[in-house]
Amino acid sequence: MRVVLVLFLLALTLVPRPAHALSQDDVTEYSRIVFFGPVARRDEALEALVARGRLDVAPALVLAIRYRGGDPAIMRSLRALTGKPFKNWKDAMLWQEARPDIVPHRSFAAIKVQILTDIDPGFRRFLGDGRAARGRLAVRLEEIVWGGAWADAIPPLDHPKMIDADDADYLNGDDLVFGVAINGDIRAYPLRILGWHEMMNDRIGGVAVALAYCPLCGSGILYETEVEGFEEPFVFGSSGLLYRSNKLMFDRQTESLWHHLTGKPVGGPLYPGKVRLKTRPMAIARWSDWRARHPETRVLALKTGYTRNYASGFVYHDYFASPDLLYPARAEGDEATKTLNPKSHVFGLQTVGAAKAWPLAAFANRSVLNDTFAGKPIVLVGNERGRTVRAYEGGAAAFSQTGDPTVLRSDGQRWTVTEHALVGPAGERRPRLPGRVTYWFAWNNHLNFESDVFKGD
Repeated sequence: MRVVLVLFLLALTLVPRPAHALSQDDVTEYSRIVFFGPVARRDEALEALVARGRLDVAPALVLAIRYRGGDPAIMRSLRALTGKPFKNWKDAMLWQEARPDIVPHRSFAAIKVQILTDIDPGFRRFLGDGRAARGRLAVRLEEIVWGGAWADAIPPLDHPKMIDADDADYLNGDDLVFGVAINGDIRAYPLRILGWHEMMNDRIGGVAVALAYCPLCGSGILYETEVEGFEEPFVFGSSGLLYRSNKLMFDRQTESLWHHLTGKPVGGPLYPGKVRLKTRPMAIARWSDWRARHPETRVLALKTGYTRNYASGFVYHDYFASPDLLYPARAEGDEATKTLNPKSHVFGLQTVGAAKAWPLAAFANRSVLNDTFAGKPIVLVGNERGRTVRAYEGGAAAFSQTGDPTVLRSDGQRWTVTEHALVGPAGERRPRLPGRVTYWFAWNNHLNFESDVFKGD
């Protein structure tokens, strides 16, 4: 009898289990075969994962399309599993972004980290191993993608050399600059140089700041880097990783990942936590306009210590000229925002519980716009061609433009437009609000949870 029972149990172990009954370890094994196993076993692994019929392995297949995309069986398997007619990796990523309900299988994190660290071992310092990556990120690991550069391969400019405006003969009048004024220290940072470096760490007017520029999302933001509770100002670099085509920067002290558009840590030792960088006002402007307004400005020297082609219109030329994104990111909106394409420029303001964006096209035929933000009146002074918008607290009376771009009129009185405030005839001040110009897709993707959009008057 015992012999019969032993033979029966042995026979059960030899009978193949149906695919839908795969154990967790089986799913892990088959998922790893898709990436790292012998090619001869890849079809077997894909068939088993698809037959199991659960979407938790879809993120692994989406990842495999990018890094093992030479095998058409992977695309066919993802289509069969999801029922979606994906054409390529970008299609699959956009579908995945729209499905936050899909929780990846527990094997995914380790596979994703291994893939990235095979590209550059330096990525491990941001993501840890697979187990550490799960649960220590504010954004979905499956949506973090490699942006084509190694960790810290895009060199930041730390305390770069500045020169007088008269010595900046390399600049054309139409070149765009980031204009900054803090405590009387007035500076200009050309986008054609910052496009190669993306981060600048310095002190301006005695304030420790970082200028974070993401060419992919068309956004430059000036952050204060001294944070309460930390002895030294944060110093930032570019991680080489992206989230929805938005750069993830990192601080050198803790090697935490930070979201470029929000100024908050999204992974590493500082997450979760309450750390958030304060934003300082900054303007994009044509060099001729900034210099005319601030003849005493200093400007970034062309000699940065790096060999790059800093010619006007060179860096990211093809990307800026194209309506397409390099990396997948959704851009949605209601009927009133359908005139915005993903790379339309908008100016955005954000505060706790409120965010709002104004298309730069709203300034095509006017330079002053009176509106409300977070329940309070504001006034925006803009120039579409120069991609310039400055926002200020408003008041009971509306403002109107004059023939002088540095002067507004309200109730028959003249107000001076400065980098810090609107200044009235009796010295009264309406403080400037820190906003940023960015592409619509970036604003929509990362701030649409609380954002309104200007619909026109």
